[in-house]
Amino acid sequence: MRWLILKRSKIKVYGKSGKTLPKGFQEEHTAFLHSLLTNDIKGMKPYTLNYNLWLKQNGFPIEDFFVYKLEDGYILDTEGSSAKIIAEFERLKLSLRVYFQDLSEDYKHLFVFGENSREWIEKTFGQVPQEGSLFEKDQVFVANNPIRIREEGFDIFGKIDELFGLLPENGRISEEEFEDLRIERAIPRIRKELRDGFSPLEAGLLHTAISLTKGCYVGQETIARIHYKGRLPRALALFQAQNVKEGEKIVEDGKDIGIITSVSRKGLALGYILSAKAEKGKEYRTENGLVVLVEIKS
Repeated sequence: MRWLILKRSKIKVYGKSGKTLPKGFQEEHTAFLHSLLTNDIKGMKPYTLNYNLWLKQNGFPIEDFFVYKLEDGYILDTEGSSAKIIAEFERLKLSLRVYFQDLSEDYKHLFVFGENSREWIEKTFGQVPQEGSLFEKDQVFVANNPIRIREEGFDIFGKIDELFGLLPENGRISEEEFEDLRIERAIPRIRKELRDGFSPLEAGLLHTAISLTKGCYVGQETIARIHYKGRLPRALALFQAQNVKEGEKIVEDGKDIGIITSVSRKGLALGYILSAKAEKGKEYRTENGLVVLVEIKS
């Protein structure tokens, strides 16, 4: 079993029932999140989770969130600043009776995954949540989240100080090791691959973070237009890399055809490349090094 402490913000979102909400909505906080985030919030059942983006009108990402639905509201898990996010949500909620509680100071976040992690969850908590679901026990939330690292893994957050003595010390990994694993598995990250100038569709998040049937949300028109247009102009790709740094342009015949967005310590990199120029196994030059395209994210 491998584990690490994640530096994540937590925001509880809750509110009042409303009589003047759009059809199908009973809670003002559900209506607020559903109209703001890219995935289906209204359809979530209590004690389930999904992954969402918060977009600008032009479809470029602002933040990303794992959303955990409770009986009386939601907990948002994000890499962003909870204070800044809450300030912007307060501005956007207008007259809706929606409230935000910053849990970041009180809630620590542990992520466990790999061989024997399920057995450790069972031994520690007496139960294992099903994929995509969570439970709460003694002010600790445990969620089975296969999205975070593309294998079964468990988010454990809340009042978790007592758990640290139960974890195998030889299973702890560093943030750098976790980042290397993220890059190896071509998982886009906010402010790396998910950034201004790039559509989340180019990052391959259509089936993970975006609903095309939920109705209107901020950036929805742009996302729909790009999707139904057909082939994407660029693709996120995994490269083998040599002497490459984050931010370097990929060049061909003197023209920029892509950019490197993340570099691991194991000779791998993530980046965007023009779809028309993407070819598995092909070697490309960057401003200072070389990359070979290993896999195209789709």
